Amino acid sequence: MSYSDTVRQHARIAILRFLEDAPRYTSNVSMLASQLPLIGIAFTRAQVVTELAWLKEQGLVETEETGAFIVATATTRGVEIAQGIARHPEIQRPKPGA
Repeated sequence: MSYSDTVRQHARIAILRFLEDAPRYTSNVSMLASQLPLIGIAFTRAQVVTELAWLKEQGLVETEETGAFIVATATTRGVEIAQGIARHPEIQRPKPGA
């Protein structure tokens, strides 16, 4: 697996975990893009949009465009992956107690 693949897997679990912690499991691209660098993942907004589209294709988030914002909401399956209850082969599994 390449370094960029590993970073994407970590970004995906981070996005799901941020959504899990957010009120109503919902946030927008701007908020998510500002949080990722705090954990060492320097993604652009465009990269966050790309990962949200991928997560949506997998049934892990729902997205809605509201004006200039893209709002994402984790699905039940997305929350299960964020919590480590379920797994996806292309998403980093959270460490115990993390």
